[in-house]
Amino acid sequence: MGTRLIPCRPERDERMKLKLPDGNFAAYLFDCDGTVVDSMPLHYIAWKTALAEWDCPFPEDLFYSWGGKTVPDIISTLNTMHGLNMPIESLGVRKENLYFDLLPTLKAVPEVLVHIETQQGRIPFGIVSGSHRDSVIRSLTAVHLLDRFQTIVGAEDYERSKPAPDAFLIGAARLGVKPESCLVFEDTDLGIQAATAAGMASVRVPSPMERRSIVR
Repeated sequence: MGTRLIPCRPERDERMKLKLPDGNFAAYLFDCDGTVVDSMPLHYIAWKTALAEWDCPFPEDLFYSWGGKTVPDIISTLNTMHGLNMPIESLGVRKENLYFDLLPTLKAVPEVLVHIETQQGRIPFGIVSGSHRDSVIRSLTAVHLLDRFQTIVGAEDYERSKPAPDAFLIGAARLGVKPESCLVFEDTDLGIQAATAAGMASVRVPSPMERRSIVR
């Protein structure tokens, strides 16, 4: 039997401790980027590098406000905003490959990891992400957490992205749990809206920008 690897994580700051809503939840559903893994700063580096090749601006505050949007949605919206014709598929691949190059520096979000460790083996866990499955698997593998989740819902598994409830409803169905019995962990407004639309309770994970302001 193989040895379980220790997740990669920074020290937990008590000021960031998450307060969960009251209730006996039968399953936890987690967004991946910015929630389970502290990947948003790495994604932003990848976006800035890829978009610079097209002279396309992407301010950091706009990037975080679009948390939960899929890669094709982001490229398509930027094309419209700036009158560009960036190729959606090939630019998306370019951006993801730049992100994958940064994975050796990736860590888990400690305030979320503590809840995974507390409930591990007691209730099922699922990942519900706006990223494609390959990206999610690579990220979770990098921080040694892939084996903690019973299902992964990626962008290829649904048509309507967050804030539509579809992805979370798929996750609940795969785990065999009623939506109202699920607790969602999310770092974006779109994700919280999607959880609410699915009839699920949720807990908001602070973004890296919010964490920086709390630490100050």
